[in-house]
Amino acid sequence: MANHILVVDDEVGIRELLFEILNDEGYRVQLAANAMEARAMRQEERPDLILLDIWMPEMDGITLLKEWGAAGQLNMPVVMMSGHATVETAVEATRIGAFDFLEKPITLPKLLATVERALRKGEAEYRPELTIHQLGRGPVITDLRRRLDQVANRNAPVLLVGESGCGVELAAHYLHQPNTPWYAPQDNVWLAENPFEPLAEYQGGVIFISEVNGMSRGEQRGLLQLLSKLEKHHVRLICASSKPIAALIGQDLIDPELAVRLSALTLSVPPLREHADDIPEIATALLSKMTEAGETPVRTLSSGAINILRQMDWPGNLSALTNALRTLAITAASTEISPDDVIKIASQFDSPTAPNANRMEFDLPLREARDLFEKAYFEHHIRLESGNMSRVAERVGLERTHLYRKLKQLGVKLASQRGEE
Repeated sequence: MANHILVVDDEVGIRELLFEILNDEGYRVQLAANAMEARAMRQEERPDLILLDIWMPEMDGITLLKEWGAAGQLNMPVVMMSGHATVETAVEATRIGAFDFLEKPITLPKLLATVERALRKGEAEYRPELTIHQLGRGPVITDLRRRLDQVANRNAPVLLVGESGCGVELAAHYLHQPNTPWYAPQDNVWLAENPFEPLAEYQGGVIFISEVNGMSRGEQRGLLQLLSKLEKHHVRLICASSKPIAALIGQDLIDPELAVRLSALTLSVPPLREHADDIPEIATALLSKMTEAGETPVRTLSSGAINILRQMDWPGNLSALTNALRTLAITAASTEISPDDVIKIASQFDSPTAPNANRMEFDLPLREARDLFEKAYFEHHIRLESGNMSRVAERVGLERTHLYRKLKQLGVKLASQRGEE
């Protein structure tokens, strides 16, 4: 079957020229005159490659690229095109996830070589994976991206500290320059045996060590030796630790000199519970990822289901949320995942010591368990908003009259009512 290419450009002459060239080469080509048309076409079918103009009216290509990234739809190579883009624009596009950049006017050999290379890379590497742009747009993740941007162009080693499953590898990939080598070994044995082995092959790229906690003394010595050779070979080292370095030092789990060298530039990656308001966006991206990978049928989340997911503690962070959503997508009774669906599986993925879990009895009949959860849920938000019912109604997504009716049904007493007793 011929590869499917989507061409997005507001100039009709360029669209038609690219159509003729690519069609003659045997590709199946779709044309979009603007970002809105491209968005609709991408929603209907995942192309094998997108050629995307940067400067378009109403919505530019960079904005559309970000939108696809946030929605979990940036899982095919995208080549940006422009006759007026700056170096900064091209760098931003590749940072977001663009495969390459073509400067207009595009020569035929350059076009065909880039298309062939992008398709080849797409077949080998592009999978519907989560990116740091899909971790949300709230203040916590926005601040993380800002700090990552500040160290992105430095060559110094970086230590990323965060709980298991919180997204440290996504942060590491964000620091990785596109089209440069990436080495992420499954274990650290190579450090004890031959720490210099990957330097020549991965020159100009990144070595990512996913966990420094638990390294043997021999592996630690090898890592110290590797640190001394990085600059010479133009290799950047990014390490991750599930525990703060201070804790590893206190437990005598890491060589003090290595600890000092590794922690010179340290960034913290927050657990999911610290940016729970991003869960709706993350969950939507994860469901889209699973659907496009063919893992699950198409599913959507009801507002009630999202509210429950947002209140869970998620001790396994993104890994636990992913597994929960996969379970929900496969076992849900309808195309929309309901609050009842979430309640049925919540105890398998939430911490038994989490606040909500303490307030819920999972051995109760479903209706009673749901009422208990909803009562605790509304009481939580009333406390959070200091009793301001307008803000509570806005936060939970209910009309005030419906909210008051629901609270009365559940037996939730407001401060004014308690004062009357």
